[in-house]
Parts: sequence; C-alpha cells; structure tokens
Amino acid sequence: MIKVSPLNDVTQAEFEKLFTAYYKELGCEDDCAHLLKEYVLPDLLAGLLKIDVLQEGEKFAGFVVYQIDELGNDWNFREGWGDIREIYVIPPLRRSGLGKFLLFTAEMKLREAGASKSYCLPAEGSAPFFKACGYAETDDYNADLDCPVYIKENLENRCCNK
Repeated sequence: MIKVSPLNDVTQAEFEKLFTAYYKELGCEDDCAHLLKEYVLPDLLAGLLKIDVLQEGEKFAGFVVYQIDELGNDWNFREGWGDIREIYVIPPLRRSGLGKFLLFTAEMKLREAGASKSYCLPAEGSAPFFKACGYAETDDYNADLDCPVYIKENLENRCCNK
C-alpha cells in the first residue's frame, strides 16, 4: 500500500536518511545534518514549509518539500505561488509513478491552502519529469541554483502519463 503523510516525530529519522541520500545523489557538499537541524526542520516547525513522506508498505520511499511563497519567508520567489522545493524517490522505485503521486499530493495541498499556480527549480535531469506533469520552462533563470524556472499555471491540471 502506498501512503503519503506529513512528516512527524515518528517518521523524522527516516526522512533524514532519505534527505541525506538525496543530497548525496545531487553531489551537494553541504553538511546535511546541519541543513536539517538549522534550516529544514526549523522552517517546518515555523510553518514556512511542508514536508510529506512517502511509504510503500513499510518501506520509506521518498519525500516532497513544498510551500506557498510569502513575504515573511526568506525563500520567496513568486509571492502566492506554490513552490515545489524538493522531491525525491529512492532509485529502485523511480519510473513507477510514485514521484507523480507525491507531486500530485503536494499540488492538491497547495490548492487547498489557496495557491492556484506553482513553480519549481528542477535539479539536473529532472526537467522531463516536471514537463510530463504539466510544468513549462520559462525565460526566468535562477543563478543561485543554475537552472531555469518551470511553472504550472493551473494546479487543477493533473500529472499525465507522458
């Protein structure tokens, strides 16, 4: 059974393992433990972002980090828009629809919170995934992350099977 649920005290240790694997895969040299302790988890507790974890049966298989951009948030790129900040599925379960399921869940929650549009800054190699889910590349470019900005103008449109 597939289950997506908000991060909580019970799932936090598994999320931290997944997040560390994700950052290692991206080739980031940042100290993951420091990022989690000083930025990610405090931002979650402050309500600045949301984190959902994915389980397939008893196995933790991925996560999504998302938010609605607001002026009080340091990471405010498009005020009022949903921001898919991070999405990760463990390598053996990729291309099985779990990433689309995670993304759809985050988009649904963003819609419920009032966002009608969303954007992402895709990591290298993930642009085709976002395109298949209805995101389009824009002329905007994020120099900090060295990637173009992708937007989804209507969160009512679901991911397709491209």
